Parts: sequence; C-alpha cells; structure tokens
Amino acid sequence: MSPLRERLYQRAVFLDTIRRFFAARGVIEADTAQLRACGVTDPQLVPLAADGGYLQTSPEYALKILLAAGAGDLYQLAHVFRGEEEGRKHRREFMLLEWYRCGYDHLHLMDEVTELVRTLLPACRNWPVRRTPYAETFRARFGIDIHHAEDADIRLLASAHIPESTDWQLSRDAMLDLLYSHYIEPQLGRGVLEYICDYPPSQAALARIIENPDGEAVAARFELYIDGMELCNGFWELADADEQRARFLADNCVRKQAGLPQIPLDEDFLAALAHGLPDCAGVALGVDRLLMLACGAAHIEEVVPPEHIR
Repeated sequence: MSPLRERLYQRAVFLDTIRRFFAARGVIEADTAQLRACGVTDPQLVPLAADGGYLQTSPEYALKILLAAGAGDLYQLAHVFRGEEEGRKHRREFMLLEWYRCGYDHLHLMDEVTELVRTLLPACRNWPVRRTPYAETFRARFGIDIHHAEDADIRLLASAHIPESTDWQLSRDAMLDLLYSHYIEPQLGRGVLEYICDYPPSQAALARIIENPDGEAVAARFELYIDGMELCNGFWELADADEQRARFLADNCVRKQAGLPQIPLDEDFLAALAHGLPDCAGVALGVDRLLMLACGAAHIEEVVPPEHIR
C-alpha cells in the first residue's frame, strides 16, 4: 500500500469507527449546511465571509435548530472554517465532530467522550481520567485564586511572566488565557485523560452558569486535553434565548472595542431557543487532532488529504 493510500485508509477507518460508535448508541448523523447567513460573534474566532454569508466555524447553531424541532440525539462530521488559524495543530479548514445528547448534563457527556476517545486511541484505554477545575490549574501553577483576585492582581501576574503583555490592552479573560496557554495548557493530559471544567462565567460561551461545591458561579463547560493538546469543548447547553441574545450582543461590543467586524445575530438560532431547546449537553471534538494522536503525527497536515503532488 502506498503511503498516500495508507493515509487515506487510516482516515477512512477512523471516520467509520466514529460512525459505528454513534450508530450503536442510536445517535443519528445529520448533515447541515456549512454556508449560512450568519456567523459566530465570539471575539476569539474569525468567521470567514463568503457569498453574502459565512462559512461555519461549527455546525452548532444548525444542529440546535434541529434539536429544538424535535430531532433527538444528533451528531455531525463537518468541515468547518476559521480564519487566521494555521500551524502545527491548526488549519483554516478542518473536520469537527459535534454531537448532542438529550437529557445529559456536561458531567454525563464527559463520560461518553471518554468512551469514544478510548475506542479511537487504544494507547489511552488504560489511562485514568482526571477532572480539574479551571481555577485549580491557576492555584496549582501560580498560587492565585482567580475567583476572588482583582483585575490588577491578574495583570501583575501576567506582566511578571509575560513582560511584553504590559504594553497590550488586554481584558481579564485575555490575560488569563495568555497565562493558561503559555504555562498551564502544555502540561495538561500527561498520561491522563484530563478534563478542565468549571470555567469562569465570563467564558461560558453557550453553556449554562451553575454553582460549584463552594457556591461560586462557574460555566458548565469542559475541555479535554491529552499530551498538552486540546481536543474538545463541551457544554451543558444554555436554553435561555434572552440570555443567549445578551451574550451575543456583549460579544459584538467586545468586537467593536477591538476594531473587529460586527457579526449579525443568528435570529433563526435564537428563535429555536425561544421555541424550546431540550435539556441537553453537546461537545465539539477536533477529528484531525485526535487522528494526529492515533497516528503519532507531529503536524496536522500529515493526517488530512494532501492538496499538492510532491
């Protein structure tokens, strides 16, 4: 078998295994449009405009519209698009596995993510699972309680560890993200399937806000890390249309302050939430990154079909 055919075969088997996993659990595959009238407002993402609409950064809104219409448990293997993302673990176009489970919360969904990952990565089948609150990663690395620290404390910490950040006009979350990506993230998931959970409410995105055991407000959100690589982002889904609209508007305010383009709100999605989203949890998992781990690839381009003849 030629190296190219072997690469394509490995990918085909990987995708088939994913489909078999969900078929065995009665989760139906959907195929939603990836060119829609609206994009995402998240200031951290760069939606790509195309032909009067936007290439989708994920199938989330379209799948939730189907959920609100009564479709039940769904998944999609979608090619998605994000601007300004190129590198060892990033492509502007990549494959995302997104799925939703009615009646699940984020804790239950973490268990299913673990089942899938252990199915696809035999080397990790005996690895233990660890769930680490986001704030605990900062307490362990920097000795700071981010739930109660002032913005000035976070800024002082950032400037001490990343001096050039002193000259940047960064929000509290941006400073936390800078510290997290430089000093915490690379050490996560070493010999363990590590879920980071209980994010600050300001980082909830489309997740519900709940209370942790200490009575502090946190986002019902998680990310999974293996060998320092983020693999997925999951939520116990927010179903309040008014709250979601307010978050979208707040995103656009941040975009305006940063000189980024305003993104029109997805009124079809908001109408679906108002109609009634079932109690559910959902997660988006990077297929190419997971395949990198399965194949021992150092670069994402090693696991996707090549675009050029070399």
